[in-house]
Amino acid sequence: MKAESLLLQYNLQFFAKDGPGGEKTEEPTGKKLSDARKEGQVAKSKEIANAFGMLALFLILKVYVGSIGTSFINGFRFVYGQMPDVIKMYNGDLPTASMMVLIRSMMVRLLIIIAPVLLIGVAVAVICDLVQVKWKPTTKPLQPKFSKLSPVKGFGRIFSPNSLMELVKSVLKLAVIGYVVYSYVQDRVGQIFILYNITLNQAIGLIGEIVIDLGIRIAAVYMIIAFLDLFYQRWKFRQDMKMTKQEVKDEYKNAEGDPQIKAKQKQRMREASMRRMMQQLPEADVVITNPTHYAVAVKYDPEKYDAPYVLAKGENYLAQRIKDVAKENDIEIVENKPLARMLYANVEVGELIPPELYQAVAEVLAFVYHLKGKV
Repeated sequence: MKAESLLLQYNLQFFAKDGPGGEKTEEPTGKKLSDARKEGQVAKSKEIANAFGMLALFLILKVYVGSIGTSFINGFRFVYGQMPDVIKMYNGDLPTASMMVLIRSMMVRLLIIIAPVLLIGVAVAVICDLVQVKWKPTTKPLQPKFSKLSPVKGFGRIFSPNSLMELVKSVLKLAVIGYVVYSYVQDRVGQIFILYNITLNQAIGLIGEIVIDLGIRIAAVYMIIAFLDLFYQRWKFRQDMKMTKQEVKDEYKNAEGDPQIKAKQKQRMREASMRRMMQQLPEADVVITNPTHYAVAVKYDPEKYDAPYVLAKGENYLAQRIKDVAKENDIEIVENKPLARMLYANVEVGELIPPELYQAVAEVLAFVYHLKGKV
């Protein structure tokens, strides 16, 4: 078998990391970050809202648990206090409809009691998201994507590095929270053992105090984990948003246009401007030259402008063309090296002569008018 037959065709692109253009080494552009934001891709940690929500819940309970408990008891007393009257009304029987009315009344009272706690929890979650990613709502994440229904992609997401990181975070949270619970309960074990020696109300109060204090400690530790997760999410988001050199070039082309096309457009604009300039050149009063490198055509029209203005200018080959057109149209050509250089360098086509050059240009125009017999 010949050695040539062992050669395999291959595409070097298969060896490039992270798709076309090679490794993602470039920082994300503003456009890519904006597009990602529109798609709902932002750097935020769900743990922040969970941690602050938990802390707010237990702080509210610690401050208002007495009022909440009293409200619950009064609510039950009100409902159960109505039962004898209802039973008496129906001769010792309690119809199902009346029972449902009492239950609904009790549920409404309970909902009114816990509504402030729920509202505060929602407010904390919203504020945490606003602090992390600011306010810019989008419905893109809610739109169905058929790619998410793919079993292959779903299997890949299960065993992806991101899923592994989420597993590590979950294990870490359980371990830390377990340690906090164990150490706190160990410190309060003496109080727990006296529960059978105290009254029911005292036992309920003690258990509530232990649960609330433990919840606050867990929330405080959870917040540390949440902030660490936030830093990780921001780092990961930045890494995911990085671009290859080719992606940056392609985005620049899409946003600004292909450089080659832009160069051709500029070339066409220069050519069109030059044609207009050469078409207006026969109207000039004088052409001031270097004499070989620069040529500037000047015109003075008092009905149009208060000062002379540059009608055309050029250097080298274009300067020669301007002089040729001037000769064809019997326009005076005046050699003035300093003035030609100053006009070429400081005055664009169509602009008025600056005041500092009035005197020099006026002398040239007076000389030309004298030759033409206009003065």
